[in-house]
Amino acid sequence: MTGAPGLSSLLSNGSHRTAWADLPDEVRHWAEGLLGGPVVEAVTTAGGFSPGAVCRLRTSGGRRAFVKAVSSRVNERSAELHRRELRVAAGLHTDPAVPTLWGGYDDGVWVALMSDDVGGTTPRLPWRNDDVLRVLTALAEFQRRNTPARVDGLEQAAVANATALRAWQRLAEAPPADLDDWSRRNLERLAAVEATWPSLTHGDGLLHGDLRADNIVLAGAEVMLVDWPWASLGPGWLDVVNFAPTVTTMGGPEPEWVLAHSPSMRDAPSEGVTAAAVAAAGFYTEQEHLPPPPGLWDPRPWQRAQARTCRDWIRHRTGWR
Repeated sequence: MTGAPGLSSLLSNGSHRTAWADLPDEVRHWAEGLLGGPVVEAVTTAGGFSPGAVCRLRTSGGRRAFVKAVSSRVNERSAELHRRELRVAAGLHTDPAVPTLWGGYDDGVWVALMSDDVGGTTPRLPWRNDDVLRVLTALAEFQRRNTPARVDGLEQAAVANATALRAWQRLAEAPPADLDDWSRRNLERLAAVEATWPSLTHGDGLLHGDLRADNIVLAGAEVMLVDWPWASLGPGWLDVVNFAPTVTTMGGPEPEWVLAHSPSMRDAPSEGVTAAAVAAAGFYTEQEHLPPPPGLWDPRPWQRAQARTCRDWIRHRTGWR
């Protein structure tokens, strides 16, 4: 298996985002109120798919913060995710691997949240082995601190993703005409293994649910985990299984290498790992065949690359031809 070419084209460069200057006065005044002064610099960040503003702010007095804001009129789903992230971040304000939440804004249309600007950068791409190891160590430490989870109201991962991760079952019922040959040959057993993953992934640990390079910040000696709208409950190894193919897609080592070097995988059941990997492969395979969603940076190139990585991984892990 190899990572996809053109890494920089897979995730957004920030050009689709709303600029700080284009936010409503009410949102900017709210942010400046929390900052305690007028904003003199706003730098839009790359990564992710949301059309909203994602900015690092600096005031005339030198105070800094990170803000993200989106309008439900541009993309309702993005606004819902911001609201969900506000609830999750409020429960994580004491964890050293999560930027401290300063506050939230919601007028029914615009939703925003502000947190520490932790500085630092996302990992260099293509992924380097030492950075992968650093993230895996930090993730295991985070999981130890957050098992059981301290955030109220979260669902089990199997419940939160019940629809999204039944993709092979839907594909088996109505295969796309351009479905790849390997998937077509193995649809029935892919669907059968996928159906087992909910029973194999129960747990009380806090899961991020969307770990990839642009949701990780390396700040000095710290590894910060950002963007929490997909948080759920489950075993810590599930976050590693979902993270592993993103590393490969972005030019890093193979998924099995990632799993073998993760402290979180020590007690992971092999059948659970396979089932979770199969479910992820189905999700990306289904998504790559859908039209681009309106109002977002097009995620299909990323999902297409992820689908290839995941299918290659399943083929290697199972020996299915």
